[in-house]
Amino acid sequence: TSFSSGLGKVFRTFTPKLVLLDLSDINCIQDVAKEILDCYGCVDILINNASMKVKGPVQSISLELDKKIMDANYFGPITLTKALLPNMISRRTGQVVLVNNIQGKLGVPFRAAYAASKHAAQGFFDCLRAEVEEFDVCISTVILADDSLAYGVHPVEVAEEVLCTVSRKKQEVFMANAIPKAALYIRTFFPELFFYSLRARGELGK
Repeated sequence: TSFSSGLGKVFRTFTPKLVLLDLSDINCIQDVAKEILDCYGCVDILINNASMKVKGPVQSISLELDKKIMDANYFGPITLTKALLPNMISRRTGQVVLVNNIQGKLGVPFRAAYAASKHAAQGFFDCLRAEVEEFDVCISTVILADDSLAYGVHPVEVAEEVLCTVSRKKQEVFMANAIPKAALYIRTFFPELFFYSLRARGELGK
């Protein structure tokens, strides 16, 4: 964190503190957030990067697993964000980064629970961005194409882009090669073609 003085901006550093947190355990998040604020007094940057994935036909995924995915990918990040947000608003500074997946923009067969959780997170942080801009709190989303390096990007590239997003306070970044970008374009402007391709992919995946 930093503060101004007669000599300009002075930066303070803190001893790193490891805090264990299971984002799928919603009940413990408030206590962990309080522990962090009690230790440091504030959080300048929050990066929501945890995620859980499940693959399978909708009828074979239990409702219990659906809820677990939603807790880890949606309720966990927003609970932590809401716990730290008042401190950022009161100080009129701060940044929250959501590392999300392209399935927050479009869904593919056999990923229903995962895509639903990512859509929910995307919608929440898009709304939050508009709500807290007046308090000089920045909301950023970094959208990745896939976990596979064939269509996605290398983890080192992701880390570098997150750092760049934080330093430049970018609102949204889409990290992908041409194929996922084309899929998103087709989904937006040619939905019937997109749905047809999904049906074909679903048949191949059976």
